[in-house]
Amino acid sequence: MHLLGNPSVMQDGRLYPVPEGCKRLLAFVALQRGRVDRRHAAGSLWPDGTDNRASGNLRSALWRLRGAGIVVLESDKCSIFLRERTTTDLDSLCEWADRLIDGTASEADLHVPEWTSSIAELLPGWYDEWVIFERERIRQRMLHALEVLSCSLRTAGRYGEAIDAAMDAVALEPLRESAHRVLVEAHVAEGNFIEAQRSYVRYRDIARRELGVEPSAAFRAWLRR
Repeated sequence: MHLLGNPSVMQDGRLYPVPEGCKRLLAFVALQRGRVDRRHAAGSLWPDGTDNRASGNLRSALWRLRGAGIVVLESDKCSIFLRERTTTDLDSLCEWADRLIDGTASEADLHVPEWTSSIAELLPGWYDEWVIFERERIRQRMLHALEVLSCSLRTAGRYGEAIDAAMDAVALEPLRESAHRVLVEAHVAEGNFIEAQRSYVRYRDIARRELGVEPSAAFRAWLRR
């Protein structure tokens, strides 16, 4: 299942677009990562009508998914859940980030995924509370992972990639000091002191303009050293 960008499903080598009225249900169940109570799903996805209306909408969405040939959801009288061995692009992204953060990353993990910029596009245009919470949770995990990745690449002497990872973190959250600091550190490690100074000045100007504060004393002291 693809949840980043426009939801879709890959089955047996074929890409299936998800019917418009079913995207919310498919994403909701996938993001719960387990069995979901039918009443909870119906009430969360269709909160404005009666319970009977919400239950009807749920049954209709399940029927439309099956009619579209998408068979990744299973259900019984009480719950809905993903079929066994169903994976999502979001799970792959989070597993990669977790390995970096907890220190179990392999050599193959030391790269910037092509879809890191898509994290801000988790279910774009959706403003349900459960979507906003999940989007922010994943964004924070990605920020930590990109910072760790930049430091790991710097230690390995892969300075260009370290700078790319740090710049991805900065792009994801321009006001995050720790992201700017790992970018400056990567420039310094490569011996590009002018680039390091420029990056610091850009962050300082953003912090002053947007937050009315200066970079932390620790950041300033490190740069002077």
